[in-house]
Amino acid sequence: MIESLNGIFETVNYKQGTSLKLYNNDEYEDYPAHWHVALEIIMPTENIYTVEIPGRTVILREGDIAFICPGCVHTLYAPEKGQRIIFQPDVASLRFMPDVDAMLTILSPMTVFTPEEHPAIHSSLKELMLHIRDEYLSGSSFYEVTVYADFLEILTKIGKGYSYSKDIIMPDNRGRKEEYIEKFIYICNYIGEHCAEDLTLEEIAQMSGFSKFYFSRLFKQFTSVSFYKYVNQKRIALAETLLTEPSNSVTDVAVNCGFSSLSAFIRMFKIIKGCTPTEFRNMYTTTN
Repeated sequence: MIESLNGIFETVNYKQGTSLKLYNNDEYEDYPAHWHVALEIIMPTENIYTVEIPGRTVILREGDIAFICPGCVHTLYAPEKGQRIIFQPDVASLRFMPDVDAMLTILSPMTVFTPEEHPAIHSSLKELMLHIRDEYLSGSSFYEVTVYADFLEILTKIGKGYSYSKDIIMPDNRGRKEEYIEKFIYICNYIGEHCAEDLTLEEIAQMSGFSKFYFSRLFKQFTSVSFYKYVNQKRIALAETLLTEPSNSVTDVAVNCGFSSLSAFIRMFKIIKGCTPTEFRNMYTTTN
């Protein structure tokens, strides 16, 4: 259940002394549109479960796994009878690892893993989710370490199997595919580190060694969004962090996140987050 909701912002109440929250949920209860800063991973273990994000509704079957990324507004619908794992790890402390940050962006706003679409890794992901549930509920020594180790293994398997679980136009040679994946992860990391600067499609395409048009096509297939939307997502993610510091004015945040004007910043923030920067700051300060 949602324990702390202010408007549509949920404060995830992690288990005491940890940065983890897991429900072995069997409640016949729908959850209204909401978002949070934690990642949310949902896997039904009995019956279906419905997840809705803006522009997309997915009915999860038993064993399907949905990754709902931080900041994604989502609504959940439960059947009358059923059970599902709802796992919410705090990923903020893991973003110092560039590969983790890149994977979270690639999965954004929501990615669903099914045995049909991801046959090479789905069974492993399912086993890891079940192990996470059992370890969390056991409360045994070092269970938090074990859960995070399993979670990182999930991200590793997704990252390594990514080029083979999506229809990305890349060379047939496995070595070349891995080279392309490494290159795009590097580019995503570069954008994340330099998103406040004036990045252009031409500049980043040249860095990749591809033509602008071929790069645009590959980038959208790899990240599921256009180059400029990706840049704006990273800028807004940076803005969220800066807005949590009361001494930073909204105007300063706009400038420090690479926006040409305050109005452009507010407009993009509302498109991506569904609220204005000031509303976001108010929600954050009210719930912290």
